[in-house]
Formats: sequence, structure tokens, C-alpha cells
Amino acid sequence: MIPDFQSCMLPFLRKLEDGSVHSMTEIQNALIREFHLTETDVKEMLPSNRTTRFRSNVGWAKTHMQKAGLLETPQRAQYRITEAGLRLLQTRPEHINMKLLFNYPAYKEWIALSNRNSEPKWNSKQESECVIQTPDIIMEEEYKKLRNILAQDLLERILKKDPGFFEALVIKLLVAMGYGGSLNEAAGMVVGKSGDEGIDGIIKEDKLGLDNIYIQAKRWNNVVERPEVQKFVGALAGKGATKGIFITTSSFSRGAREFKPQNNIKIVLIDGNQLCEYMIDYNIGVFTANTFEVKRIDIDFFESEE
Repeated sequence: MIPDFQSCMLPFLRKLEDGSVHSMTEIQNALIREFHLTETDVKEMLPSNRTTRFRSNVGWAKTHMQKAGLLETPQRAQYRITEAGLRLLQTRPEHINMKLLFNYPAYKEWIALSNRNSEPKWNSKQESECVIQTPDIIMEEEYKKLRNILAQDLLERILKKDPGFFEALVIKLLVAMGYGGSLNEAAGMVVGKSGDEGIDGIIKEDKLGLDNIYIQAKRWNNVVERPEVQKFVGALAGKGATKGIFITTSSFSRGAREFKPQNNIKIVLIDGNQLCEYMIDYNIGVFTANTFEVKRIDIDFFESEE
């Protein structure tokens, strides 16, 4: 399990206890060993995909302790413990967290400026919380909440439309994802009618049209079971097709997801949640209302020679 930023503080400072200058890479490797993190843990990204969760937490642990005066940065990405940090370690603390750091005036002042609050206090509500998230993670979590609400709204609106709208939507989305060129180039078309044999649309796999991908689009509320997927595979075989995409507004049962055709037919299953995620990613049925930029200090600017 990836440690939160407060859990990183004590082992981070202990790594500096010898008084030497240590690089961030050294410290991160020490923490990886300390918490027995796997390669998957270390590579887990925040939702923005700009940095890993582990690296973000270690960075915020450093920032909080530096603001308390427990460590210093003699040069970029190099860290050394201060006298205050050594004195703290000599008390053999069981942990270092924000509550402890509030004992340092410089830290209280920094928090006051951050919160626009002249008298920051550690209240019982904060004390009862097991984990206080970093600003990065708070923003990421709030972003995910907004995205989930948007996805739910999209799904509700799709379900209110007729099946023809849904089939056309699926073609438009796949074209936006890069299949077949553009709608003007006849990259895809809706064919879903009575007697369509389970095929609702066809889209070119690439701009040259070397192969077609067949689509089934189910605007359903009920879970799609394995027999429906098997029927789709049968329809593909009847067309001599080898590639298909089954998209539904609902979800697939475990049996449906585990079904693997025995021939050379390959199918991709996309449920309602994933469909809406793709729509948001490729701006289908949505638009950008606001853009917020998160800026950081340009270290090179301040370290460059005048």
C-alpha cells in the first residue's frame, strides 16, 4: 500500500540523520524499501497522469518538513537535515505528522499564509482523520468526482434517446478515437435495422480501409449476459469478420467478459461507464467549460547565473 505523505515524513528524515547531503532518488529508494513497495505501487499514477502518487506524497512530506525547518536544500534535489531535525529525531518520535509540525512557529506561519488564517489550530476533527491528503490529491479527487457526475449525466441523457441516436453516437465516438479517418470520408456507417443479424455499425480500422470493424450497440438497462456476446460472435463469423466491438449502456456479466471466441475473432466489450469515459476524453457530447492551471516554482529560473 502506498503511504500517505505524513507516513513518509519520519523515514524521510531518518534517511538524513547521518548529516550528509542525500538526493531525492536516494530518499525515494529508501522509502520504497521501508514500505516494501512493489513496482506497481511505485508506478501508480495520479488521475492527471502528470506524476506518480508515491512521488507526489514524498514531495509533500519534504515540503511540510522543510517549512518546519527540519531539513534544508543546499542545492537542487539535494537535502540535508538541520539541527532542529536532529533534535527531533533524538526524542525518538513514533511518527511525524502535521499535528507535531504545528509545534514549530515557522510551520504555523506557513499554514496561516496558506489558509489565509492568522491563528491556525489543530482541531479534534483533523486529529481524528487518519489521512490528510496533499493538495495534489485533493484536486485530483475532486476532479474525479466532477468527472463521475458528468459521466452519470451523459449516461442518463443517452438512455433517453432512441436506439438510432445511440448507434450514430457510437460511430462518431470511434471516428474521434482515430478509426477510419473522418465521418466525411465515410469512415463508418450505421447499419442497424431489422434483419441486421446483430450488426449495428461498421467502421474502417484505418484510413486506408484495409479492414472493417463490426459494431453492436445495445442501449440497454439490463446486464448483457454471455449468450448475447456469443450471438455477436456468430454474427461476425457470418460476415467473415474477425474484429468486433460490443458497446452497451449497461454492463456485462462476468460470464460475458470471460467468454473468449475459439476462432480468430477478436472482440472488445465496452460498458456504459467506459463509454462515457471515452466520450469525455474525446469531447463527444461535452465541452470544456473551465480550465485551471496549476503552476510550480521554476527552479532553473532562480538557480541560473545573473
